[in-house]
Amino acid sequence: MDYTVYGLAVETLAGAVPMRRIPVRPDQLRSLCSAVHEAGGFIHALWASDVRDTTGGFLLRVALQDDVGLVVIELLLPAATPHFPSIADIFPAADRMQRAAYDLLGVRAEAADRRSWVRHAAWPDDCFPLRHDYDATRPHADADERYPFVRVTGDGVHEIAVGPVHAGTIEPAHFRFSVVGEKVLRIEERLGYTHKGIEKRFETLPALQAHKLAARVSGDSAVAFSWAYCMALEMICGISPPVRAIWLRALYLERERIANHLGDLGALGNDAGFSIALAQFSRLKEDLLRINQAAFGARYLMDVVVPGGVARDLDETHRQILLETIPGIESELNTLREIYDDHAGLQDRFSGTGRVAPALARQLGLVGLAGRASGQTWDWRCDPVYAPYDALNVRIAGSLDGDVAGRVSVRFQETFESLRLSRIILENLPRTECGAALPDVPAGGFGVGLVEGWRGPVLVALETGDGGRIRRCHPHDPSWQNWPVVEHATIGNIVPDFPLINKSFNLSYSGQDL
Repeated sequence: MDYTVYGLAVETLAGAVPMRRIPVRPDQLRSLCSAVHEAGGFIHALWASDVRDTTGGFLLRVALQDDVGLVVIELLLPAATPHFPSIADIFPAADRMQRAAYDLLGVRAEAADRRSWVRHAAWPDDCFPLRHDYDATRPHADADERYPFVRVTGDGVHEIAVGPVHAGTIEPAHFRFSVVGEKVLRIEERLGYTHKGIEKRFETLPALQAHKLAARVSGDSAVAFSWAYCMALEMICGISPPVRAIWLRALYLERERIANHLGDLGALGNDAGFSIALAQFSRLKEDLLRINQAAFGARYLMDVVVPGGVARDLDETHRQILLETIPGIESELNTLREIYDDHAGLQDRFSGTGRVAPALARQLGLVGLAGRASGQTWDWRCDPVYAPYDALNVRIAGSLDGDVAGRVSVRFQETFESLRLSRIILENLPRTECGAALPDVPAGGFGVGLVEGWRGPVLVALETGDGGRIRRCHPHDPSWQNWPVVEHATIGNIVPDFPLINKSFNLSYSGQDL
C-alpha cells in the first residue's frame, strides 16, 4: 500500500519483520487506519508511552497489518490534553486497548467507551502507573469498584454471573450472561483480574535480561514471547542471530504449537463428554514435554530463546530421538482424527456450535487459529514471512465453518503441519554457531518483534533507554483481539455450550492482563 498520499515520511527499517514507522497528525490517524482496513488489513496492537521528558508529551502507537507487512503509526500527544480520535469503530478490537491505555497512562480516546479495563480499584482514578513519575511505593485507598455492565431487559430475561473465581484452576475472569431459559442473548466479559504490572516491571530490567520476563507473559506461549522480544532487541542492536539459532527457534516454536494443540484437542473432547480423548491426547502431550526436558532442559521451553540466539544447542543423540518420535505421533494423531470425525456425539456438540461467520470474523478482526477457522487466511509464517519460515514453505491451515468443529479441524491441520516442519528442520539443521554476542544496547532505540505463536501473532514493542535499560516494553497477545469475538460466538447458543466454545478458542487471561 502506498502511503505517500498522506504526505508522510515512510521509514523502512532493517530487521526480522518488514516494518514501516509513520508519524501522523491527529487528523490523519483515522484516515490511515481506514485505508488499511479497507484494503483488508487489521490491527495488531495499540499502546502509549510517556515521553514527557524528551518530547513534552505522550506517544501513541498503533501497529497495523497490511499486504506488505507491519505498519506502526506514531501520534505525539500534548502532555496537558493527551487525547486522540477513537479508532474502535474502524477496528473493534481497539476498544479495550484504548481503555487500557487510559487506565495505565491517562491517554484518552475521544468519544469512546470510558469504563475502566484494568484498574479493578487497584489505584485511584488520578493515578497512572505507567507514567514515569508514578510512585509505586505510595499507598492508595480503594477506588470505586462498581462496573456498569450492559443490561438486557425484557420478559423472561435474567442474568447469570460466572466468576471471577472459578471452580477449576483456570485464571480469574467474569462472564455476565443475559439469558432466556438457557439461550444466551448477550454475554459480556470483564478481565484484568490477573493484572501483574508486567509492563512496569520491564522498566526495571536490563534489556539483555528481560527475555526471561517476556517468556512468562503467558506461560503456554513462552517461546513466542521470548522470540518476539529478542527479535525486537536484535533489531535495535542491528544484529542477526546465526542461522542454526534461528532454525532452532522455529523448532521450539513448532513444538510449543504441537503441545498446546494436543492439550486442547483432548480438553475439547472431554468437554463434549468423550473423556477417553483427554487421556489419549494428554499422554501424547506428556511424552512430548518429557522429550523437551531431555533435549532442551525445560518442559515448556522457558528461557531457551536468548538475545543473539539460543541458550542450548541440540546434540546429535536428541536430534535423532526427536526425528524418531514424529512418525508415531503422526500415526496416533491420524487415528484420533478419524475417531473425532466419525463420532456422532462429538460432531453433534461441535458442528454449528459457537459459529463465527467469515464476514463477522473479518469485521471484528479475528486472528490466529480461530481466525483461520473462520476464513481469515493470515499466518505470519506464510506471508509476510520471517526466517527461517521463508525456507520452509508453510502450508496454511483453514476452514470456512467458523464453529467449534472448524477450530478443531484447524488444530489437527496445524499439528500435522508442525510435525512436518519439525522433520524438515531436524533433517536440515544448519551447522553454525548457536549464538552471537550483542553490542552495547543503544539508548533511544525502538524495535518490534512479531512471531506467529500457536494462538496467533505475538507482538513485542521495545524502547531502550540509557545504560542498556528498558524505557518501555509492550508485549501483546492475540487474545486482545479474540476475547471480544468469544462473546459474539456465544450469542444464540445455550449456556452449557459456553465452556466448549470458550475452550475452542482457549485464549489467554494472563497474556492480556499485563
